[in-house]
Amino acid sequence: MKSVDILAFGAHPDDVELGCSGSIALSLSQGKTVAIIDLSRGELGTRGTAETRLKEAQKAAEILGVQHRENMGFRDGFFVNDETHQLALISKIRNYRPQLVLCNAIYDRHIDHGKANALVNDACFLSGLEKIETLDKDGELQTPWRPQLVLEYIQWEDIKPDVVVDISSHLNTKIEAVKAYSTQFFDPESSEAETPISSKNFLDSVSYRAKNFGRLIGTDAAEGFTSKSLISVSNMFDLIR
Repeated sequence: MKSVDILAFGAHPDDVELGCSGSIALSLSQGKTVAIIDLSRGELGTRGTAETRLKEAQKAAEILGVQHRENMGFRDGFFVNDETHQLALISKIRNYRPQLVLCNAIYDRHIDHGKANALVNDACFLSGLEKIETLDKDGELQTPWRPQLVLEYIQWEDIKPDVVVDISSHLNTKIEAVKAYSTQFFDPESSEAETPISSKNFLDSVSYRAKNFGRLIGTDAAEGFTSKSLISVSNMFDLIR
């Protein structure tokens, strides 16, 4: 597998779209390469099935222009941050060799989001240790690799970001990618049970949040991220848009 610039993780199919798909679309337009890894199939979701979520995830990836997307098949609701799961992600990180990793919010309404955040952050650190050995799909020993930065996107909770990315020119793409999950979000024709994310208010809030972050930085739309590491630049003018 050729290395990518950005590796985006989501606890469930649709997490990446909701949290950071505008930034992904922006990065792709700038010539960056991106891969997405969903940790679970979202099989415990009230609406839809694991099979429909897989199809929706592929459709969303096509909308964004992401060529590489895979699913770890971890147990929805029950995966944990342990050695087995860490080693599985370390192997993927060493395979894709990203400079930047995007992952779930540091804490959130859904318990899987905070768990995924800790798991990905820990795996990114451990992936750089030489004495942890993992094998690639051909049985060859992988080279240690640690991403330069992990950014945590914002989901249900209102969390103050450490960095904000202007996605004004890609908000429509973000909304299209989110709507690819037609079983999960607002559909007046659906006969399935209502959930906290199936209301029109929630779907509208995806745009509201992006526009509010945009308002705060003087643009039309933006996405916010937190980071456990200090974010640094070598040139202060890199901070000026």
